[in-house]
Amino acid sequence: MPGRWFRRRREVPRDAGAGERAGGLFDGGNNCAQAVLQATTGTEDKSLIDAAKAFSGGIGDSGCLCGALAGGVMALGLAGQPKKAGRLMELFREGHPATCCKVLSRPFKWNSRDHLANCRRITAETAEIVDRLLRE
Repeated sequence: MPGRWFRRRREVPRDAGAGERAGGLFDGGNNCAQAVLQATTGTEDKSLIDAAKAFSGGIGDSGCLCGALAGGVMALGLAGQPKKAGRLMELFREGHPATCCKVLSRPFKWNSRDHLANCRRITAETAEIVDRLLRE
């Protein structure tokens, strides 16, 4: 598939941090929401992973809400900590100019090497934030 040059399945050590796990899941073909959800909760529930699929490309490729952020909100809710979603938004905004996939991706051609590298970076960073929030 053009543009998916680095998305090959690879083993991620079990003791890897949430960001590294999310990056590995993204590299393996999961979208940003799926990668954050799985990396931070350890879920293997197919229905949850399939539900996260809808957040690809900023909700059905609309470019709206960043899928990594949506996956993080799903993880917090699944862990019984939905009130931390607001804090996730605050922390995300501290490191990024927007929460909108379209804005975060604007400098890059869609599905280009640079675009996917940017999404992978945001996915890993978001997983680290969510992991920290879940541990608080």
